[in-house]
Amino acid sequence: MQTSSSVPSNTRAFIACAFLGFASGLPLFILYNLLSAWLKSEGVDLKAIGLFALVGFPYTWKFLWSPFLDRFPLPFLGRRRGWMLVTQIITMLAVMGMGFFNPVTEIWIVVGLAAVVAFFSASQDIVVDAYRREWLSDEQLGSGTALFVNAYKLSTLVPGSLSLILSDYLPWSTVFMITGAFIAIGPIVTLMLPEPTLRGTPPHTLREAVLEPFKEFISRKGWGFALTILAFIFLYKLGDSMATALATPFYMDLGFTRTQIGLVAKNAGLWASLAGGFLGAYWLQKITIARGLWIFGLLQALAILGFAILAKVGLSPWVLAWVIGFEAFAVGLGTAAFTSFIAQVTDPRYTATQFALFTSLAAVPRTFINAITGYIVEALGWFNFFMLCFALAIPGMLLLIKIAPWNHTTQVHPSYEP
Repeated sequence: MQTSSSVPSNTRAFIACAFLGFASGLPLFILYNLLSAWLKSEGVDLKAIGLFALVGFPYTWKFLWSPFLDRFPLPFLGRRRGWMLVTQIITMLAVMGMGFFNPVTEIWIVVGLAAVVAFFSASQDIVVDAYRREWLSDEQLGSGTALFVNAYKLSTLVPGSLSLILSDYLPWSTVFMITGAFIAIGPIVTLMLPEPTLRGTPPHTLREAVLEPFKEFISRKGWGFALTILAFIFLYKLGDSMATALATPFYMDLGFTRTQIGLVAKNAGLWASLAGGFLGAYWLQKITIARGLWIFGLLQALAILGFAILAKVGLSPWVLAWVIGFEAFAVGLGTAAFTSFIAQVTDPRYTATQFALFTSLAAVPRTFINAITGYIVEALGWFNFFMLCFALAIPGMLLLIKIAPWNHTTQVHPSYEP
């Protein structure tokens, strides 16, 4: 097993975080961007498309098997990289095979493959998050996480732009093969990286791997504060997650072609996402994670109103480009601060399980609440739907008063004291 006793250089660490983020994000956006466009183009009902969000169930409950990944390393590449490689390869193969089936007549095969992608992609997230928390130094954690998150989000340009354009010219089976091939970035990077040095003693039993992370989290400041943190994690991204759940069908309902969506909507967000990634990494070092949560969260909420404006304006490529660009920039910043906060409050001794618990809770809106967005849109219309999403972004911001006051300097666990 290859180990590294030294802290990685900033350049090496940040490049690795960017590539791992890109590879980790691809499967999720294939499920929520490309899959919805494929189903829509093949004539699947909008309500059924919304219900496909339920295949994201593993992202919500991944903390249930994260102790298993902590307790039982594979006999190659080390405790983290072994599981990273296996989950990446299985995810890639499942994506490549998906396009060979008809989503109307063979819907349950498509559902099954989507579930495989979701399960092993969520498992990949568990070990990649743990790897990043263990490998990066405390000083690198905020910027490294910001770059990881924005590269994660930037990966949407493959299924949300390139793949959509290709689908106008190539069979869907070829499109899914090409899209899945991009996931190969993950295994390549995994093989090039060292195994991180252990921080603390790994769990000796499965019982210890399951119970100790939860006991530690609750014992910090009691049940009340633990529940407040969990409520914040659930609510902070709720409005944004709902607003973008049916983004591609929304653009198509306005009259945009898939090629227009790929060229205008997604590429309008390319430079904004890159700017959000680099500026987020830089600003979090200057303004602290707590202030980043306030500033970036406000911009994230305002970005939702852009979709409401687009719903009123209609078929306007320029407005579409402005809305998507602002959303990519603002939400990229908000997600960077949010994920950095989660990393900071994770005990390095229990990285896989605690990180999986927190990120699973953050995925609840995307999985369960987003599943009913099709029904909400049909009941309210697009404009009122986006106004509802904006209203749902406010409660999470209000919890910052308790979780991360403006003048608070968030510190790395275990000295974390709001």
